[in-house]
Amino acid sequence: MKHLAFALTGGLMLALSTPALAQKIRVGCTSSADCGTAMIAVDQGIFEKHGLDVEMTRIALNSNIPPALLSNSLEIGGPTSSVFLQAVDGGLDLVAVAGASVMHEATNQGTVAVIRDGVTIDSAKDFVGKKVGVPGFGAYIHILFNRYLMAGGVDPAQVNMVETSFPSMPDVIRTGAVDAVASGGPTVQRILSSGTGHLGPRFVAELGGDAPIIFYAATRQWAEANPEAVAKFQQAIAEAAALAASDREVVIASVAKFTEQNPDLVRATPPSKYVAELTTDGLGWWLELMQKQGLLQGSVDPGKLIVAAP
Repeated sequence: MKHLAFALTGGLMLALSTPALAQKIRVGCTSSADCGTAMIAVDQGIFEKHGLDVEMTRIALNSNIPPALLSNSLEIGGPTSSVFLQAVDGGLDLVAVAGASVMHEATNQGTVAVIRDGVTIDSAKDFVGKKVGVPGFGAYIHILFNRYLMAGGVDPAQVNMVETSFPSMPDVIRTGAVDAVASGGPTVQRILSSGTGHLGPRFVAELGGDAPIIFYAATRQWAEANPEAVAKFQQAIAEAAALAASDREVVIASVAKFTEQNPDLVRATPPSKYVAELTTDGLGWWLELMQKQGLLQGSVDPGKLIVAAP
């Protein structure tokens, strides 16, 4: 009996001293710096500290993220605001669980059209009849490029746009498959450093804005079934955003690792601004812009789409 009591006591002590298994969460983002806070939270052990086991996956096109959430291939993804709103408008029951990157002066300057050498494009009207690669139809850059064209008196239908993932942009410029790409982040530096393209219009900076670029989203079903995991994720992202604001080198290291880019190219890229908190005003800005472009069929209430932080 003494041996049994000792075994039971020892087993209880072992159970009490063994930490609970971290909850597994798969997070999907494209090869850009916009999900930098999740990258940092993985590399710096912030997710682990909050009891989460997060695995990040690169997604080729931003428009692939909502279907991946719906099919349970991902628990959380980083869609652009426009992709998220179009998915919700189309009937997908998604919610925003945390903020990621927002538009600001530096990234607005860095989101540009890169023109293939030998092609001249200086204004919106010069894009008429040209073939332009965009990183996902309905994605942030695509919508803002349309906004630029329309402000310049050009119907976007007059431009031949094709979906082109960030990693493939240097190749499609080099081979002449497109006349230009609408891009941002380290991809721009890769093209410029290769000597096959040059800077064209800074189409976002010309019009400005401070709305969210991307945020972290999940299905409503998953978020409601996992409120503790959502709260821990929000706390970790807020901590990573604070670290990113104070240490640029941490951002560079994590972005370079996830995107498989040279750190010097990431360093030469305008820094992203990360804000963990989401507001209905930011989503409202996108709703108005997309409605003007005829990209939404119904009425979307931003107040029902944000999971509040604890």
